[in-house]
Amino acid sequence: MSRVAVGMAVGTIVGLVGMANAINRLTARKVQSLTTPGRHADGGGLYLNISPSGAKSWVMLFRMGGKRHEMGLGAINSVPLTAARDLASAARQKIASGTNPLTEKREASPPPIPTKAVTFGEVAQTYMADQEVGWKNEAHRKQWRQTLEVQAAAIWPMPVAQISTNDVLDVLRPIWATKSETARRIRGRIERVLDAARTSGHRSGENPARWRGHLDTILPRVKKLKRGHHAAMPRTKLPGFYRYLCHRPELSALALRLTILTAARTGETRGMTWNEIDMAEALWTVPGERMKGGREHRVPLTAETITILEEARAIAPGPCNLVFPSTKLAKLSDMVFLMLLRRGKMGDFTTHGFRSTFRDWVDEETDFPGDVAEAALAHLVGDETERAYRRGDALAKRRHLMEAWANFVCGVSGAERNTRSNSS
Repeated sequence: MSRVAVGMAVGTIVGLVGMANAINRLTARKVQSLTTPGRHADGGGLYLNISPSGAKSWVMLFRMGGKRHEMGLGAINSVPLTAARDLASAARQKIASGTNPLTEKREASPPPIPTKAVTFGEVAQTYMADQEVGWKNEAHRKQWRQTLEVQAAAIWPMPVAQISTNDVLDVLRPIWATKSETARRIRGRIERVLDAARTSGHRSGENPARWRGHLDTILPRVKKLKRGHHAAMPRTKLPGFYRYLCHRPELSALALRLTILTAARTGETRGMTWNEIDMAEALWTVPGERMKGGREHRVPLTAETITILEEARAIAPGPCNLVFPSTKLAKLSDMVFLMLLRRGKMGDFTTHGFRSTFRDWVDEETDFPGDVAEAALAHLVGDETERAYRRGDALAKRRHLMEAWANFVCGVSGAERNTRSNSS
């Protein structure tokens, strides 16, 4: 035996001795409970690999001939922990005898040649169809289709098993610096589709779209888009703008007045239906599926908002369950609110900014607690433990808050507020 051969054999044996130390670190329960992406050692070169999407599989790492090798042993749903250990043990025995188990595996079981290779586009279509149930709105679905079908069109028809790092880079490089936010989203979505392809058995090996420890060594880190605050009308200008709206005859003006008085999002107002309104209880209950956070939100209605609703019922065009329908009995467009702002000539402000105006008013001009204001805006307050103990939605406190806000918006003076309070 030559010196080179002896050296290689000794190196293999030393590597096996190192791998043999501290084996069987994982338990079946731990394998099921682990969720942190990355590799988790069981010992002896056997690792549980968890992808960013949560997919779990077994991988065997070893060195032979001075090179590092990686051999997939299957997903945990088909290869349990005990079976993975048996496969790893058999691989170590082959390594000790000088046989590369990865080479032997490839030669013994050549991959079948499919009559038609599964494409990236086919896997993406299946993935999106499965995931759409959990996506909140059509806009999110369109974004996924746009980024994958159009902006990742170069890899859409490619066999998913053949997509490489260079293929992913060909998609990302042209927009990485100029459209960094879009590029970041495309990369993440390609990664998820390729993870799904591996879990489904359509490809193997590492994900070429993975960022940490892979693409981050090639592409520069891009800053996430910093979204500016919506331009908010100063609270000193709001009463004057509200008086302007009160003189507008359009149904859209009523809708914008109610949006301001309830500190609601425009989408919540535009989609408001009569069966969400309890006039007797002066309460508007927005169902969870119409809320950004997916949780039901109760909104106390003031005397001013009740008046607005009564006016809307009187002038709404035709039979329609929408409180503020368009002339075509469909939802109003956000554009009609923008046009009202422009006609009012109050400045370059946004409708969403009225929520910020409300929040600033609470902080600067009232003694109402911040968490009550956050509840009025349908924001979550505190961590999960705090929210578990805070089961109510502070409706009674918010009713007082919204009355005070309505008085401010309507320009009611202190004397008038006292008169209203005494009369009620």
